[in-house]
Amino acid sequence: MFKQQNAVVKTAEDIELLRENAIIVSKTLAEVGKYIQPGVKTITLDQKAEEFIRDQGAIPGFKGYRGFPATLCVSLNEEVVHGIPGERVLKNGDIVSIDCGCQKHGFYGDSAYTFAVGEVDNEVLDLLKHTKKSLYLAIEWAISGKRVGDIGATVQNYVESFGYSVVRELVGHGIGMQLHEKPDIPNYGKRGSGMKLPTGLVICIEPMINMGSKTVVQSQDGWTIRTADRKPSAHFELTVVVQKEKAEVLSTFRYIEEVLEPSSI
Repeated sequence: MFKQQNAVVKTAEDIELLRENAIIVSKTLAEVGKYIQPGVKTITLDQKAEEFIRDQGAIPGFKGYRGFPATLCVSLNEEVVHGIPGERVLKNGDIVSIDCGCQKHGFYGDSAYTFAVGEVDNEVLDLLKHTKKSLYLAIEWAISGKRVGDIGATVQNYVESFGYSVVRELVGHGIGMQLHEKPDIPNYGKRGSGMKLPTGLVICIEPMINMGSKTVVQSQDGWTIRTADRKPSAHFELTVVVQKEKAEVLSTFRYIEEVLEPSSI
């Protein structure tokens, strides 16, 4: 690996190790998805995730990171990110963002998916659908010679067309031997602005989209970020490699979608 514009560009060997981690977190999210239903405690999801990650020969990437106490970030409804698993119980009609990280061979994996719990209002399901779509549209811009602003502008323009708002304080990021590397990947911006994307850069693109205002606040636990107006927020994240003609996606939602009911997002 070598540095370019303060970003660490990965070798082919690095990318294969990142791919292994990306698949582990993808499969962990699918394993967690099997247990997402009304009546389940969020700590149960965390325990299932840690057990699965360790069974893959990896270790949880978030647990202990900057003092975070758990394997998963579990964020319900108006919580955007960084929710701490505990005794709270999932209820019918909730949405829950599950953000998962792992570490193996000195590299990290990181991915997130927002699940519907039971029967969720169509208006909220639309938020999930459009947030996930904005991620896929953004990935199309993760190609050599494009700029960070092209990715952010794609997310922003798409979701704002539905009346949603983009969180400003939280962004995507590079990933490698550190969980968070340069560059930052905002979900808003101006086309043609920001750092030019080099081949071999590995980034996590993760739209965090609110149904209401973009304003967020931090909860008293020092971690959980929620919307100020307490309207729902959705979060999806994939890890991609910048390539010359088409981004290479290392993590996947395929395993998750195989375990979800057809009516789910």
